[in-house]
Amino acid sequence: MSNTSVSTTDHQQPVVVIGAGPVGLAAAAHLVERGAEPLVLEAGQSAATAVREWAHVRLFSPWAEVTDPAAEKLLASTGWVRPDETTYPTGGDWVERYLQPLADVLGDKVRYGATVTGVARAGRDRIVDSGRADQPFTVHLETADGGEERITARAVIDASGTWSTPGPMGANGLPALGEKSASDRITHRVPDLTDPAVRARYAGKRTAVVGSGASAFTALALLADLAGKEADTHAVWILRRGIGDATYGGGEADQLPARGALGLRAKAAVEAGYASAVTGFRTEAVERDGDRLVLVAEDGRRSDPVDEVIALTGFRPDLSFLSELRLGLDERLQAPTALAPLIDPNVHSCGTVYPHGVKELSHPEQGVYLVGMKSYGRAPTFLALTGYEQVRSIAAALAGDHEAAERVELTLPETGACGGAGLYDEPDAVRSGEGGGCCAAPATLHIGIGAPAASGGC
Repeated sequence: MSNTSVSTTDHQQPVVVIGAGPVGLAAAAHLVERGAEPLVLEAGQSAATAVREWAHVRLFSPWAEVTDPAAEKLLASTGWVRPDETTYPTGGDWVERYLQPLADVLGDKVRYGATVTGVARAGRDRIVDSGRADQPFTVHLETADGGEERITARAVIDASGTWSTPGPMGANGLPALGEKSASDRITHRVPDLTDPAVRARYAGKRTAVVGSGASAFTALALLADLAGKEADTHAVWILRRGIGDATYGGGEADQLPARGALGLRAKAAVEAGYASAVTGFRTEAVERDGDRLVLVAEDGRRSDPVDEVIALTGFRPDLSFLSELRLGLDERLQAPTALAPLIDPNVHSCGTVYPHGVKELSHPEQGVYLVGMKSYGRAPTFLALTGYEQVRSIAAALAGDHEAAERVELTLPETGACGGAGLYDEPDAVRSGEGGGCCAAPATLHIGIGAPAASGGC
């Protein structure tokens, strides 16, 4: 039998932050700096649950670009010292040496095992206009023991990310027929082949890799390495489009060396015979063929049987628990309306998205903000430093410092400073540009009053 409790204290209602990941914890740090009371609700049992799931992956960004200034001030009181700012952490390093210590400093301002199930205006569903703006938010959550709570908040910052909702294999954005029933053979994550159990799953097997981004490049490169050591290991690269000049990125001419180098590794895997490419294949169905799977395209083509599928087709925001709020979202990207044109992946790469804040992140429902990866909807070009700038601006706005909220305090170089994931435990390779993900380290980075970076090709 579940327990139910209600918190309705009006005195100093907290700002609820959903998610104790990098941007959610930074939001809490900025709110504390502004004298506000944050309450971070984290569904997992520790900080940065999503990052822990890719702990084996090394970031493209060095330490200097993955820590937040307000967070560093809080940590400094404990004697914390930022690791060598020129080195590149793995996801595990990021958690162990920064994110969990930051959550620990915040103490009881972070609650674990708290899954948010709904957010609304107190006493007002989505339809009601009367008195709406004067009502606080009510945040409904489920606790780890199955209990339910309702927390009153003066504002809500949703930093829950997109990790929990990967894109399906189906080319129309919906799961392919049979995809759900074949889930025991399909993963939506880049596998950790250093784990013996995971390695055994792919060694000596034929694996389809669906997707054309940096994650797919990474999976192909890793499977190629495995194929060089384990006989009969082969990757089948499923591409919705044909192979052209841009398929593997810019290669050696890419202005983002890490991205170019990763594309070259994927290309080398195909040329060496460790992977074969199937082009113009838009998956419609997944069928069983004994113990193996067959992918079926919209045009009726059928793949050769494969043992495993790695579907790396992006992520999308979970908006279900925000359904009673009036959000202004772009119809394509599911990002805030004012932000969407600035991050459209058809136009922008991570180096051409300028820092932004409360103005671009506001909704018709005042006092609610989507930040971090979730603010980008389905766009894949998010920067860690951009997320920190988002929450700095929002914290300033909530404190009534509108001049600071509207000021840009982060200037990025045109090549950006991505916090994306690279190849596995290869720090030397990352430094030389043999990595994966979105962007390489920038040549310059200025923290202070600045202006939007000039747009240009990435």
